[in-house]
Amino acid sequence: MATSSNAGRAQKARPVSHRFRLKGVWENLKSILGALAIFLVLRAFIVEAYRIPSGSMIPTLLVGDWLFVNKAIYGAHVPFSRVSLPAYREPRRGDVVVFVSPYQADEAQYGRDPTPTLVKRLVGTPGDTLYMRNGVLYLNGIAQRQGFGVPQPDAAIGNSVDPLFDWQKKAGLKSSRFGAAPAQPTHDDWGPLVVPPKKLFMMGDSRYNSKDSRYWGFVPRENVRGKPLFVYYSYNADDSDRPLPMLTDIRWSRIGHWIK
Repeated sequence: MATSSNAGRAQKARPVSHRFRLKGVWENLKSILGALAIFLVLRAFIVEAYRIPSGSMIPTLLVGDWLFVNKAIYGAHVPFSRVSLPAYREPRRGDVVVFVSPYQADEAQYGRDPTPTLVKRLVGTPGDTLYMRNGVLYLNGIAQRQGFGVPQPDAAIGNSVDPLFDWQKKAGLKSSRFGAAPAQPTHDDWGPLVVPPKKLFMMGDSRYNSKDSRYWGFVPRENVRGKPLFVYYSYNADDSDRPLPMLTDIRWSRIGHWIK
């Protein structure tokens, strides 16, 4: 009789143990899902990591820099929508900005992303008049400092013509107090043109190694995604002669570098 009673108690205890195990699994799953939800919210609306793949912003940003980008400052974009949250402030001239490129048909024809996410410097805001002469950028008639490592004008590149400049022929001013836009824009001689409302004009700091607004035009304000904060990791991704440069050729001096 005792053996039968003990067996009965053991059989009754099994479902209780099973429920405890299920509860434990559910609690762990809730913790994981909660952490994942917090990560996705932070990534979508607060801060996101971004890698620099090209040299268009040298020396401000180097190939192989990994950045944290403040997505809230200009109004975080709500994923899968055309809605953005309120901004802390509007983009200002001189800001380094992360944004979605206007459509690039030449990239599409090669099967590449025609609207990549890019990082450039904001040089023109709505109402600004911009033009270049002999490689010097003018903003509202005032020559801008050739900082950010901009090299001396390169005549071979500066006088080059690209079919992608043709959009400027309609946007360029036929007459203005700064003169008329050239009939054929070149890399270093174009404009004047006026930045329209709710549009921005972006250029790379490395002017002779940058495909920017000179090629694909004005950037809609709603395309802006954030402002880089600092470099949290960097390695020599350009010309390293070491194996596994991500681990063996780290630029320690770049880590923690604030972006200006």
